[in-house]
Amino acid sequence: MKKMTVLIIWIFISTALFAQQTHMYFYLASWNLENLFDNLDDPDKNDEEWLPEGSKKWDDEKLNYKIKNLSKIIRYMNDLDGPDILGVVEVEHQHLLDTLLNRHFCDRQYKVAYHESLDNRGIDCGLIYDSALFSLKNITPLEVKLDDGYPTRYILQVELEIKNFEEIIYVFVNHWPSRRGGESESESNRISAAETLNSALHKIYNEEKSPNIFIVGDFNDEPDNISIHDTLGASEYYCDSLLISSPKKLYNLAYKKFKDGLGSYMYKSQWNMLDQIIVSESLISENNLNYVCNSFELVKPEILLTLTGSYKGASRPSYAGNRYLGGFSDHFPVGARFVIKRK
Repeated sequence: MKKMTVLIIWIFISTALFAQQTHMYFYLASWNLENLFDNLDDPDKNDEEWLPEGSKKWDDEKLNYKIKNLSKIIRYMNDLDGPDILGVVEVEHQHLLDTLLNRHFCDRQYKVAYHESLDNRGIDCGLIYDSALFSLKNITPLEVKLDDGYPTRYILQVELEIKNFEEIIYVFVNHWPSRRGGESESESNRISAAETLNSALHKIYNEEKSPNIFIVGDFNDEPDNISIHDTLGASEYYCDSLLISSPKKLYNLAYKKFKDGLGSYMYKSQWNMLDQIIVSESLISENNLNYVCNSFELVKPEILLTLTGSYKGASRPSYAGNRYLGGFSDHFPVGARFVIKRK
C-alpha cells in the first residue's frame, strides 16, 4: 500500500511539473540512409541487386551491420541523445525503421510515420518522432507527377502536435528526383517536385495565418538552384540579417554552410549541399516557436568519415559500386535546434 501511495504521488508530481513547463528545446534532423533495403524480394519493385544472391550479396549479416551503423550516427545527434524528429529517405519498408528503433533506441519513445510510394526501386520517405514529445495528427503522401510519367518518391507530409504546448507543426520529408542524365537535363523533374510541395503549402496557408512548417530531405539540388530558390521560394537566411516580414516566405537554414563551401554529399571531389532544412517565416520571427540561431549543422562524427583517397572527408558509404565497404551512408545528416515557449 505504501509503494502504491508513493507511485501515485510521483505520477502526480511529474504530471504537474510537465504541465508547468515553460519552454522546451527539440532537435530536428534529416538523413539520406542510402539504400536501406531488406533482403527479401519485392516482386513489384526493382530490388534484385539487394538480395543475398544479387550483385550486392545483401545478406542478413550486412543488413544487420548497416542498421547498427546507422544507429550509431543517429545516437550521436543531439549531444548523444538522438534527435527528437528525424526525416529519413531511401528506406524500402517501414519494418526496417521499426527494427532499427526496437533494437537500439528502447530509451526513447520513437514512433514512425511512413507511406509506400510508386517509386520503381521502392525507396521511400519516413519520419521518426519521439511520441513522448509529439503526437501524430495526420499523414499525407504527396504524389509527384513528372512530365515523362516516370514514377518517383512521394513527398511525405506529417502533421504533429507538440505535447503540453498544443502547437501544431508540419514536417515535409522530401527525396526529389535525381540528377541522373545530367543536372540541367533532369532539372524539370525537381521543379515538378517543388511545385507539388508548393501546392500543399498553399493549402496550409489558406487555413492558417502563420503555420509552423519544416521542409527537410535530400533535394538533389542546392540552395541556389531554380527548384529550391525560385520555384519553392526558399530564401537565404543569416541570423544577423534584417528580415522583411512575409507570412508565406520560406528560409533555408543550410544557406550559410552552403555559401561557406560546405556540403552534405561529395560528387567528383566537389561538395554539394543536397540535404537541407527549410522553415517558414514564423520559425525565425519573434514567436513562441523559433529556430535557435546558428544551430544548423552537418553531423560529421569521425567514424562517419572517409579517411583516405579522392573522397577523403566525405561520408563513408556501404558500397563503392558493388564493392562492400561496410560504411554508413554517402550523405551526412543535417540537424538544427528549435525552442518553443508557452504563449
